[in-house]
Amino acid sequence: MNTMLNGLQPYPFEKLGILLNEVTPSRDYSAINLSIGEPRHPVAPWIRETMAQSLDGISRYPTTRGEASLRQAASRWLERRFDLIPGSVNPETQLLPVNGTREALYSIVHAITGPQDKGAVILMPNPFYQIYEGASIMAGATPIHVPATEANHFLPDYSALPPDILARTKLLFYCSPANPTGAITPEAELKKLLQLAETYDFVLAADECYSEIWYQQQPPGLLKVAQDLGRTGFERCLVFHSLSKRSNMPGARSGFVAGDAKILKPYFQLRTYTGCATPPFIQQAATAAWNDEAHVEENRIQYRQKLADALEILQPILPVQPPQAGFYLWLRVPRGGETFTRHLFHRYHVTVLPGAYLGRGEGVNNPGDPYIRIAMVQPRAENREGIRRIAAAVHDLG
Repeated sequence: MNTMLNGLQPYPFEKLGILLNEVTPSRDYSAINLSIGEPRHPVAPWIRETMAQSLDGISRYPTTRGEASLRQAASRWLERRFDLIPGSVNPETQLLPVNGTREALYSIVHAITGPQDKGAVILMPNPFYQIYEGASIMAGATPIHVPATEANHFLPDYSALPPDILARTKLLFYCSPANPTGAITPEAELKKLLQLAETYDFVLAADECYSEIWYQQQPPGLLKVAQDLGRTGFERCLVFHSLSKRSNMPGARSGFVAGDAKILKPYFQLRTYTGCATPPFIQQAATAAWNDEAHVEENRIQYRQKLADALEILQPILPVQPPQAGFYLWLRVPRGGETFTRHLFHRYHVTVLPGAYLGRGEGVNNPGDPYIRIAMVQPRAENREGIRRIAAAVHDLG
């Protein structure tokens, strides 16, 4: 077996299963799961119909590059959404469909670094989406976790890293809006990251899959900032987008990566070997989804309602910091994330995720240790009930 597998830590939900394995939930309450970021809002009926009407495509192999109609729809969406120059995203060379951002965020590392890059480093926030770390380890690179804490507004300061670390950096992952904190990386910070990438010659991988769920401020995008700085070819920039959150389609596993054509060309070659082409009927549904904004706005309204409910219930008893975007509530709780999660499950049959499972470091050195992550994905009434029970658990342990 590949010995690099020994460097992978158990996935957060595997840890959660172990934590709760011997805990018996109360029979006084029905189960409510707020641990997994799986949207439970219904998929727009016309998206389902488009997919059903396209099932004839199941009889043929899809191409790795994807259908032209999908690439064009995604390219035009990028230009509309982020106010890019019309026609500036070439669907032939600057965008590739992917089977959800998870597989693309994992595989891109293998296209950018390899055995020849001795001592290679991959930068990522802490806490973080675990795929960043797993991809780095399996590619033979060293993951460097940069703290994202309340003290720095949950925005890791990559520029504060020692020059010798930055000189070995091959790729920097950042997520905006962030999972799990909901922080938006502002344009000024994106400019700093671009300048840092240029100085030290590494790639910026922008995980923007939560960009369409926001509350007050529409999140900026990396490609727009690059274009404004004169980087019209989006040099060293890659953005990753998905329909999982935007259109409530996690089971479709449909997204795209866009940006620097010089990176996407060899990345395409890698993808031709991995058999990850998207089925044609999913591509047709995805094309329809990228061409419509009405269902996305309706989705945002539902999340705004659920956040308002959560703040109404929790703010009187806890110093809650509302997320700027995304559908997670990053909540500091009494007695730390693990203890709170066990009590909440045992007493109130609500499942959340301890924040430490999304970070690295032991005890207080893990920036996620005092927190839980609440995924506000269930229907409004169920979500509100879950938050009420969380409030009751705060009273119990506070």
